[in-house]
Amino acid sequence: MHDVVTYFAPQPDPTEVPVRLASPFASGPPHPLARRAAEELQLRLRRGELAGGLDLRSLDEPGRGKMFGVLVVAAPDGRIGYLCGFSGMLGESWYADGFAPPLFDPVARDAFWPAGQAELDALDERHAELVDGAEPVVLRARLAELTARQAEAATELSTRHEANRRCRHDARGRLAEGTRGEDERREALHALGQESRADAAERRRLELAHQQEREALESALRAFDTRRAELEHLRAERSRQLWQQIAYSYVIPNARGEERTLGVMFAPEPPPGGAGDCAAPKLLGQAYRHQLKPLALAEFWWGAPPLTGGRQAGEYYPACRSKCGAVLPYMLEGLSVDLAPLPDTAAIPEDAPRVLYEDPWLLVVDKPCGLLSIPGRHDSLRDSVLVRLRRRYPEDAELLVMHPLEVDISGLLLVARDPETHAALQRQFARQEADKRYVAWLDGLLPGDQGTVELPLRADVEHRPRQRVDPLHGKRAITQWYVVRRTDTQTRVSLFPRTDRPHQLRVHAADPLGLGAPIVGDRLYGHDAARLMLHAEAVTFLHPRKNERLEFQSPAPF
Repeated sequence: MHDVVTYFAPQPDPTEVPVRLASPFASGPPHPLARRAAEELQLRLRRGELAGGLDLRSLDEPGRGKMFGVLVVAAPDGRIGYLCGFSGMLGESWYADGFAPPLFDPVARDAFWPAGQAELDALDERHAELVDGAEPVVLRARLAELTARQAEAATELSTRHEANRRCRHDARGRLAEGTRGEDERREALHALGQESRADAAERRRLELAHQQEREALESALRAFDTRRAELEHLRAERSRQLWQQIAYSYVIPNARGEERTLGVMFAPEPPPGGAGDCAAPKLLGQAYRHQLKPLALAEFWWGAPPLTGGRQAGEYYPACRSKCGAVLPYMLEGLSVDLAPLPDTAAIPEDAPRVLYEDPWLLVVDKPCGLLSIPGRHDSLRDSVLVRLRRRYPEDAELLVMHPLEVDISGLLLVARDPETHAALQRQFARQEADKRYVAWLDGLLPGDQGTVELPLRADVEHRPRQRVDPLHGKRAITQWYVVRRTDTQTRVSLFPRTDRPHQLRVHAADPLGLGAPIVGDRLYGHDAARLMLHAEAVTFLHPRKNERLEFQSPAPF
């Protein structure tokens, strides 16, 4: 066990040892012993004194930093020490001397993963050929050349037609002022009208000829786009299947001596990417394997900050909700653990919302609870995500929020920077080509593990802003749901709205014909609490301009 635990020297006084494990989701400074352990690990990282001579220089490359963690433990003989862990892989390896190993069974993983990875690589090569291969590149170049040539021809025709129009205008003026007889003037006006109609017919012939010229090239490119989209769907499905298969090789233990695979924990859906690979689950797994009692945990960032920002080397951070929200509560069952405090929504930070992604066409932001998405119709300057973004990006006059979140809901928002991008994203959500996942705590226990609620909704005109179920006059509303976790009285669920109706998730959760369990903190359809326990935790879409599939996640603050 000496190569597993690093024992404190000198040993801490018994009064310095915590009696309860703090919640891994609680923010704030770690326990002094956990900080002491973390500082010792940070000194070794800084000096490069890790076993195995690991080269950590890659952690300083942009976007390559990662989370490390320490877990203070008590050995069976009473000595106090700590374990070390890291998230994901380190130095292109899952294993490093002196660090907690991953939770998956390497034999089970190696039985199928190499072949699956080769299959995904082959799909990537086919996709690259459809995007940047010789044939589509030549087709796009030919279409660009044809488009430029046609634009030049159209400009020349417009110039000539404009000159003709001016001549006809002058001729009509002379006819109005001249001394010609009525019949002769009528005949001349008719001739001028014929010339105008001839120009219009010539323009239509040119447009038709251009369309026919472009059709073959555009048809060939559409065929490539169709094949590319089919291949992207195939790869996404195959990747999803492989990850779900891998998830069943992860064995997740808890303090009671029980075990559950990651696949079972999230079934029927695959777990979020990277679930089970964070430092905290690895550390707890290592402690249980060696009969060590967890006492205090600390996780810190080391290396270059993420490309999206938000983390700095040496700073401490709570466990992530998106990946560990279901894993850690199970692993801690059987231990005495403090509950994570509810977030304070009274004060909205001045720098909110946090921007997770931006480019010339769109933004992805993380909205805190208590902040409006958009101002009211009659109060355009009221504090909101949109008002704050307009101050931050004064050059953007056309910011448009996709699917604004209610003030009590936190999480991810898409913001288009032009109407074309907004329309393209709307089409994706309408066709269910884009996806948004929410997480919620429900006040009650659900009998099943998954399902779909389809209840039409309309405004409750007598009790605004409430909505109500109305099979006759309501608009179609569909929500898919999956159970993530249960306590004695509550159920944590993932919610996927397949339509976008006001209060859809809240009504579908609370109504007896739906889930029959209101969202915790829902003062309209359930019982009031510190906050509404509803959070938009993930969004996936195809970038309308870059043609890349993007996914963003925001850990729930509860």
